[in-house]
Amino acid sequence: MFVKTASVYGRSRQQFGHAADYSVIIPGMSTPAPAERAARLRQEIQQHSHRYHVLSAPVISDAEYDALYKELQALEAQYPELVTPDSLTQRVGGAASEKFEKVRHPAPILSLSNAFSTDEVRAWFERVARLDDRVRGAGFVVEPKIDGLTVVLHYENGAFVRGATRGDGEVGEEVTPNLRTVRSLPLRIPVTGKRKPPKRWVVRGEAVIFTKDFEAMNARLAEAGERTFVNPRNTASGALRQLDPKLTAARPISLLCYAVVDAEGLALDTQWATLETLREFGFPVTSAARRFADLEAAIAYCESWNDKRDSLDYEIDGMVIKIDDLRLAADLGFVGKDPRGAIAFKFPAREVTTALNDIGVNVGRTGVLTPFAILEPVEVGGVTVRQATLHNFDYIAEKDIRIGDRVLLKRAGDVIPYVIGPVLEARTGDERPYKPPQKCPTCGEAVEQPEGEVAYYCINAACPDQLIRNIEHFVGRGTMDVEGFGSKIAEQVVKAGLVKDAADIFSLTDKKLLTLEGFAGKKAENLLASIEAARSRPLARLVAALGIHGVGEVLAADLAAQLGSMDALQHASDEDLVAIEGVGPNTAATIADWFARPGNKRLLNKLKKAGVWPTVEVRPGAAAGGPFAGQTFVITGTLPDFSREQARAFIEERGGKVTDSVSKKTDYLVVGEAAGSKLTKAQALGVKIIDEAALRELGNID
Repeated sequence: MFVKTASVYGRSRQQFGHAADYSVIIPGMSTPAPAERAARLRQEIQQHSHRYHVLSAPVISDAEYDALYKELQALEAQYPELVTPDSLTQRVGGAASEKFEKVRHPAPILSLSNAFSTDEVRAWFERVARLDDRVRGAGFVVEPKIDGLTVVLHYENGAFVRGATRGDGEVGEEVTPNLRTVRSLPLRIPVTGKRKPPKRWVVRGEAVIFTKDFEAMNARLAEAGERTFVNPRNTASGALRQLDPKLTAARPISLLCYAVVDAEGLALDTQWATLETLREFGFPVTSAARRFADLEAAIAYCESWNDKRDSLDYEIDGMVIKIDDLRLAADLGFVGKDPRGAIAFKFPAREVTTALNDIGVNVGRTGVLTPFAILEPVEVGGVTVRQATLHNFDYIAEKDIRIGDRVLLKRAGDVIPYVIGPVLEARTGDERPYKPPQKCPTCGEAVEQPEGEVAYYCINAACPDQLIRNIEHFVGRGTMDVEGFGSKIAEQVVKAGLVKDAADIFSLTDKKLLTLEGFAGKKAENLLASIEAARSRPLARLVAALGIHGVGEVLAADLAAQLGSMDALQHASDEDLVAIEGVGPNTAATIADWFARPGNKRLLNKLKKAGVWPTVEVRPGAAAGGPFAGQTFVITGTLPDFSREQARAFIEERGGKVTDSVSKKTDYLVVGEAAGSKLTKAQALGVKIIDEAALRELGNID
C-alpha cells in the first residue's frame, strides 16, 4: 500500500510494511522532478497491477489505482521523452503466474481508457471524430462494465478446448480445467438451426459471482465457522487460479460474455450483432446492454445506471460505450494500450481504502451497543466519509479488525458505509486489537451480553442515549409522526430534563420549550401543534412507536386490527398473541414481557392520562371476497402518489395481506423509486413485480 499525499491518506511509508515500494509526497516538501516521479509511478503501478491481476491480493482500491494511472498518463503527455517501453500506459498488464501453462492470445486482450464525467466522454468522442468523420454518424452500444475476472475462451468445431486469464494482455494463464467447472460456460456451442458455429472461435467474457450466490456462500461459510470472503471479484479470481479444479467447483462462479476475439468462418460487423450471436450460441450475455443512435442518448443511459446499479445481480463499476460499427472501431486503432473505439464511463468509487483511527460505540434505544469506525476522511460514492458501521463486536473479532489498520470501505447506493475488512498486507505490527467495552460509554453502567446473543447491552434503563433514541423513534414518520421533532430537539429536551419518557412529550408547554436554545415563539407554537395532532394517531402507529423488539409497522398493524385497543393488547396472554397470524412463540413472549415491566406500565398509564389511547380503525371492504383475497404483497421504495400506509390500506381493504419481507409465498412486490434488496430477491424468486399504477389497476380503481 502506498500513499500519494499525506493530507489525503495520512500515513507514512513505514506504516505499510514495504518502505522501498511506496512513496509519499507531503505538502510543503519539494516536488520530485518529473523523471523521478514518473519512474516511481511506473514502479508502483506495476507492483499494484501484479498484486491485482496475478496475486489477486490488491492493497489499494480501483479508484486509487486509477488516480495513479492518470497521474502517470498526464506526466508522459506533458513530457513525451519520459515514455518508456515498460510503462503500463504502453502495454497491458502483469505477467502470467508461473504455476499455470502460458497461453498466447490470438489478439491483444486490451483494457479501456476511463472517463469519470460526461464531459470526458464527449471529449473522447470529439477526439475520435476528428480522426474519422464517420464517427459523427455512428451508433453506439452501451454495456455494463462488469467487475469480474477477464477470461478468454477457445472453441474448435463447436467444442470448448481452452480457457485462459487475461494475464498481461498478450499472454495469459491456462485455467481450462477450472473453467470447465463453471456451469454457465457452454462446453459445446449448440447448433441453433440458423447457422453452425464457426470452426474456430475465441470469446472474451468476465468470470463473476452473482451477488445472491456470494451472500449465500458467505452465510454457509460463517455458519460452518470458516473464513468468509471480502468481495465477489477477488473470490472469483482466486477460485479460477486454484490448482485443484475441485476447489474452483466449490465456488459459485458464473460467466458473462461480450466480445469475439477471433473467428474463422463468421464475420460480425457490429457489436450489437456480436452480442446477439453470443446469445444465439448459448453464451450468457448481460440483459442491460442497449444500442443507441447518438452519443447523448448513450450518455443518458450510462448516467441512469449510477443510482440503480444495485438492481443488477453482479457488481459493476461503470458502463462501457462502444462504437457499434466494428470495422470503424478497428480503423480508429489504438492510443497506447487503449482502443479508440470504446471508453469506460466510470461511476464514483464505492470501495476505497483508508486508515481506521479508532473505534467508537453508539447506544441504541433498546440498549444495544453498536461499534463504528472512526476513519481518516475519504471520498467514496461521491461523499466524504469519516465514520462507518462495524455491525457488531463479533464482526470485528471475526474479521480481526484492529485500530490502526488500513481497511477496505464500501458504500453501496445510499446505505451507510461499512468496513469490509482489513488490508492484511498493509499491516506494520503497530495495530492494536480491539476489546468490547465492559461499561456503557454513555452512562458508565455495566454492560451485559445475554447467553446465545451477539449483541452487548447497557442494562441502565435511564441511560441518556437510550432515552434520546427512544424519543426519536416515538416521534418518527413511521410512528407518531410529530412534524418538526427531529433528533436535535430530542437531544435537547432529554438533556434539559424536560422529557424522561415518551409520554412526557405530551406535557411539553411553550414555557418549557422557550428555555431551549434556538426556540422562539413560532417554533414552539408549531411544535406544540404537531404534538397535539399526534394524540389522534391510530392504534397501529402507537403500537409501533412503543419500540417493542420485533414489532415493526406490519406486525403493529396486525396486532391493532386483531385486538382493537391498547387495553386488550396490554392484557393479552401468550396464547392470545400466538393466535394472531405472523406472531410466533418467541415474539409473543417478547410482547408480553414488554407489557409486564413496571416502567412500561407507568409509561402506558401516563399516555392514557394524556389522552393518547386510540382504538383501532376498522377499514371497510376488507372482506375475504375482495380482488386481493388470499394474496400477499410486499412494498419497497417510494411510490409516486401513495404513502406506504396508504398503499397498505389500499391492499388490505381489498382483502390482501402486506408483509415486510419477500419470500416464495409473496404474490406481488410493489416497487417504487429507490427500491432496494427486496427487488433483487423478488427477481431471484420469480415474484411478480408491479408499480403503483398496476396495483391500482389490479384493485379495479382508476
